[in-house]
Amino acid sequence: MVPFAIGGIVAFALAGLAVWLANGPSSWLWICLAGFVWGFVGLAAMIPHDRKRRGRHQ
Repeated sequence: MVPFAIGGIVAFALAGLAVWLANGPSSWLWICLAGFVWGFVGLAAMIPHDRKRRGRHQ
């Protein structure tokens, strides 16, 4: 699950950069920022989840 969280963080970062460079609506930029920040929360939740999951399957 960690690669999906990292992929989401990268996607929101790239989308935010595109919106910022295109001088898009500020609400879109805030949405990208929120997705980027919440991605780290998801990543923090997925690291222990994957660690426990790996331990159960060995």
